[in-house]
Formats: sequence, C-alpha cells, structure tokens
Amino acid sequence: MTFHEVRFPASLSFGAIGGPERRTDIVTLANGFEERNTPWAHSRRRYDAGMGLRSLDDLGALIEFFEARQGQLHGFRWKDWADFKSCIAGDQIGAGDQQIALGDGEMTSFQLSKTYASGHEGYVRPILKPVKGSVRVAIEGAAQQDGVDYSVDVEAGHIRFPEPPAPGARITAGFEFDVPVRFDTDRIQTAVSSFQAGEAPSVPVVEIRI
Repeated sequence: MTFHEVRFPASLSFGAIGGPERRTDIVTLANGFEERNTPWAHSRRRYDAGMGLRSLDDLGALIEFFEARQGQLHGFRWKDWADFKSCIAGDQIGAGDQQIALGDGEMTSFQLSKTYASGHEGYVRPILKPVKGSVRVAIEGAAQQDGVDYSVDVEAGHIRFPEPPAPGARITAGFEFDVPVRFDTDRIQTAVSSFQAGEAPSVPVVEIRI
C-alpha cells in the first residue's frame, strides 16, 4: 500500500459528516447477562466527502483528487474539522496540551498521541500524521525549540531528541494533525443537474492503519 502525503482539500472536508467507529462483539448469555469484547485496540473513522461539496468547482476538485489517488489505491491525509488539535477546538495549541511520555534516560524517539478521558477512564490515540510546523514540545514544562532541541517526523508522528530526556522527565506536546484515510469506493457517480439542485454525491472515506 502506498500513501500520498497530500491533504484532501480542507475546504471540501469542511461540512463532511463522519467520526469514530468501534467494533464490539456482544454475546447474550442464557441468564440475560452480556459478555462484551472488542477485537480493535483503536477506533476507526469514517467520513462522507460528498457532504462538503457546495459548487460545481468543488465537484471538479473532488474528481481531480479522486483520479490522482486512483480511487482506493492510495491513501491520503484528511482534516477532521471536529477533531484536529491536541486541545479543544476553541483553544490555541500549547506545548503542554498532551503528555506523550516520561523520559527513561535511554529513548530519544517518542510517538505523538492524544488522550481522550472521561471520568477515570481514557483512550490513548496514536497520532501518525501531524501537520508540518504545528508541533510544540516541552520537557518538564520548559519549551523546546524545533530543529534545535527536537525534530518531527511528520510522516510517522515521531518526535526525536538529540539526547535522551532524563528519567522521569515529563514530555508534552501540542499539535494539529490529519487522519490517514483512503476512498472507500472506486466509483463516483455524479449528475450535474441533480447537483445544481442541491444533491451531492456520496463519497465514502475510511481511516487506514499504517
């Protein structure tokens, strides 16, 4: 599988519908109780790119992007307007937004991640496609300088330090990020007359594991 490091036009993904899905296996026992389990460690996101189209020019841009990806063949970046920051949507990104690791005195490379917490429970989502130039990093609250104190692999979501952070040092980061996706169809059906009347084609997009 190949991945194109290009983002689906953000103006077209704005207005798209979609979000995370989980897979849960549920077995109802003879006594009425349930056993629930999931084969997925991480959620998977689905979207409909067609819902963001507003004009014939948008439709043309969609077809051009679809053809360049050769349908489902190549993955690409997607901006999820409901969830694209390390902080809540209305806040500014800060280096202390997310704790991504504690130093152990040996490791120099760390995976970016975002934690979703509610009550005493939480889910840690690996962030694989940070937006170039958006990543802010701190160690024990002290801001680090990009290109000097650390570097960012925007294709895999890793940050790297020239020297390992001290044991127990709290490493935090703030960032914008995209979702790695592909088209979930090899066909786009359009009717210009219908589109002008306000009907957009359905163009499913699904998150991929990379």
